[in-house]
Amino acid sequence: MLVKNWMTKDVITLTPERSMMKAAKLMKDKEISRLPIVDDEGVLVGIVSDRDIKEASPSKATTLDMHELYYLLSEIKLKDIMSRKVLTVSIEDTVEKAAVVLDENKIGGIPVVDAENKCVGIITNTDVFRVLINITGVLHGGVQMGLALSNKAGSLSLVIDFLKENKARVMSVLTSYEPNQENTRQVFIRIMDMEKSELNKLREGIDKNFNLLYWVRDSVHGLTS
Repeated sequence: MLVKNWMTKDVITLTPERSMMKAAKLMKDKEISRLPIVDDEGVLVGIVSDRDIKEASPSKATTLDMHELYYLLSEIKLKDIMSRKVLTVSIEDTVEKAAVVLDENKIGGIPVVDAENKCVGIITNTDVFRVLINITGVLHGGVQMGLALSNKAGSLSLVIDFLKENKARVMSVLTSYEPNQENTRQVFIRIMDMEKSELNKLREGIDKNFNLLYWVRDSVHGLTS
């Protein structure tokens, strides 16, 4: 899964000479929390967040009158407040790498650049959530089972073969390796819904032959507004 296929491509940018007031209004109108700053060629040179704007704005306790305050704010340029050391990912990076960068740096989004360091998009936590939703198949419902399996070669194949033998159709398979469990891994398999009696029989067989951690039927329809 590459960043270029999941990023927001219609990214809003401004140049360093634009005023902070312009950026603040734009972020409010577009309901965004960060703006990549680019030069006239579209090359990324910085980033401004809503936090940067708040920190650069006068305190509510200021003694300046309205005209003085307006003049002060109009004089502040984005080049004066932007962060010049910008975390980025490439269009050819994986979404998983982007997720790591977001998580480790506790940020909600990062600019995406091409080989010439031009800003071509932005990827956010919301985009990563969309990836998770799509690859798991949760929107199609079905049943997800969590299993603890050995790290030995072929352990997952045994489960998949068992599912096929019992007419189960696999929608997704995800694996998690826990740091404190060197010889095992957790595997999460989603299957399409089945007739109740067949599903009950399948669950009994899975529970008997493998280390079943949980068995959950997802129903997400009606949860979104």
